[in-house]
Amino acid sequence: MRQGFRVLVSMLFVAAATALQAGALPAVGTAQPPGYTEQLLYFSVHVGPDESQPCTIVGQLVLPDSASESARVPAILTTNGFGGSYKGQIPLARTFAMNGYAALTYSGLGFGGSSCKISLDSPEYDGRAAAQLVSFLGGAEGIAFTDPELTQPFAPLRVVERDSRDNQGNSSVDDPRVGMVGGSYGGGVQFAAAATDPRIDTIVPMITWNDLPYSLTPNGTSVVSGASTAVPGAAKIMFASALFMSGVTNPQVAGYAADPARAADCPNFQPFMCTAITEAATIGNLDPAVTEQLRADSVVSYIDRINIPVLLAQGQKDTLFDLNEAVATYDELRTRGVETKMIWHSWGHSNLTPAPGEFSFTAPDPETQYETGRIFDWFDHHLKGTGTDTGPQFSYFRNWVEYDGNAEPAYASSSSYPVGVDREFHLSGDGRLVDSPVGVVPGATTITTGVAGLPTGLEAPDPKPADPVPSLALPGSQTGWTTKPLPDPLEVVGISTVTLRVRSPGQPVVFVKLYDVAEDGTATLINGLVMPVRITDPSAPVPVTLPAIVHRFDAGHSIRLEVAGGDVSFRGGLESTAVTLISEGSGPLVLPVTR
Repeated sequence: MRQGFRVLVSMLFVAAATALQAGALPAVGTAQPPGYTEQLLYFSVHVGPDESQPCTIVGQLVLPDSASESARVPAILTTNGFGGSYKGQIPLARTFAMNGYAALTYSGLGFGGSSCKISLDSPEYDGRAAAQLVSFLGGAEGIAFTDPELTQPFAPLRVVERDSRDNQGNSSVDDPRVGMVGGSYGGGVQFAAAATDPRIDTIVPMITWNDLPYSLTPNGTSVVSGASTAVPGAAKIMFASALFMSGVTNPQVAGYAADPARAADCPNFQPFMCTAITEAATIGNLDPAVTEQLRADSVVSYIDRINIPVLLAQGQKDTLFDLNEAVATYDELRTRGVETKMIWHSWGHSNLTPAPGEFSFTAPDPETQYETGRIFDWFDHHLKGTGTDTGPQFSYFRNWVEYDGNAEPAYASSSSYPVGVDREFHLSGDGRLVDSPVGVVPGATTITTGVAGLPTGLEAPDPKPADPVPSLALPGSQTGWTTKPLPDPLEVVGISTVTLRVRSPGQPVVFVKLYDVAEDGTATLINGLVMPVRITDPSAPVPVTLPAIVHRFDAGHSIRLEVAGGDVSFRGGLESTAVTLISEGSGPLVLPVTR
């Protein structure tokens, strides 16, 4: 296994380096304008099931000049996305300080100067580390130091507002009035921290996961609940290799030299992650033990311990953590009566550039940016008790709406989710998608899946789906159904579904995609989203859940549903298999339509 792992590392490095350009959050400098003071700090924390493993965390504290022991302020805790450091969150921390908050940005375990290995936002490791930073914000001694050797203690904080009881109503100590915010890996840790520490008052997780097995080996069928499936689909090898290589290389030579234990077994990761990446790259699947561990590091496994207000923000342009993950978290929290709202913004892991007037990593402004304003309103309401309106229950960005300045006009809102009404398109044997089952003609088409799970065509990879890569397919490797040109615009918001009837030996893996076909015949894969489907029982109907979208099909355009035998961004089934798709009993394609 280890020899295979070494070979895979060298094979995946080039693809990883390219994909990482889409996955790394922007970093910035540390210039200090007036209005607040800053202090670089090192934190001594202990993590693990029995809190026996010592780790050092590096972070930066930003305090507003107005804060004092007699004029205390609430606090914000934030951390980096995967591969980043505390520096990437400094602009946001400074903006919070200028708006009356104490802010602490820190590098998560295994990243950006912090020691110990990456634990994928495990509650027992990353959650417990965050809890000790909460204690520091609440005034605890012996945690913060001004030097990396941990010999110069930093004075206990006496400027953060404190609570006498936690969110479970129990008497608490070192309990700050505190919220958390951050994206991707910095979003997942918020769930781990909130499940571990009842002193945290509210969280704002952005572009993060619900269930890592779904994120990394998605399957559009065999759904158990939410986004979780009974069996993995296909390995998202482009993103998985990029993230893995980012984690391995993040400590650099100096980090491994300072802490040689990080190089043992699986470099900078918990040991099971080397098994995971090897399986993903070689067989396109994960064994049950790896799946179980990934799921344990996902909020789906402990969502019953999340009992504080949650503002979810998820990205439409996100092929790593798609909108379905936010829906799964949102639905479960709402079902349990937890105060939860949801934003679907324009940007995500596939394109980290927000729309103008929406959000900014480097220059956040709650007055001129819609999403930034929503975040600050949320914290003002829940941490300052201002009574500020926290906005609609559900809002989503529409890229076809023109506006100037603040992006608010481009956001539609609703008092609930889901929105719209279902519209059905039926799969006809002659390749048409038709409005009525009356128009369906019988027929079947056979495609062939890729040899050894390899791609059957060429398309832009999922980390960069907007790249100008020609769309090509091997003969006989894909099929599809297309509507006639639409007489009026059609706006789709939410999760689409379809049912396939197939005939095939074994348990093939196919890839389902939704395209917008322009009047000149140019087909665009919507947001680069692809859903693998591992068919465990070809004799039964195969219900397929597609990734959620917010998309307008213009008048004159057509909708195309496609099924392919392979995809460049995934490792599919190992055997090349003939899969016959049968129109009788298939469909309909159901789209949630708002207009």
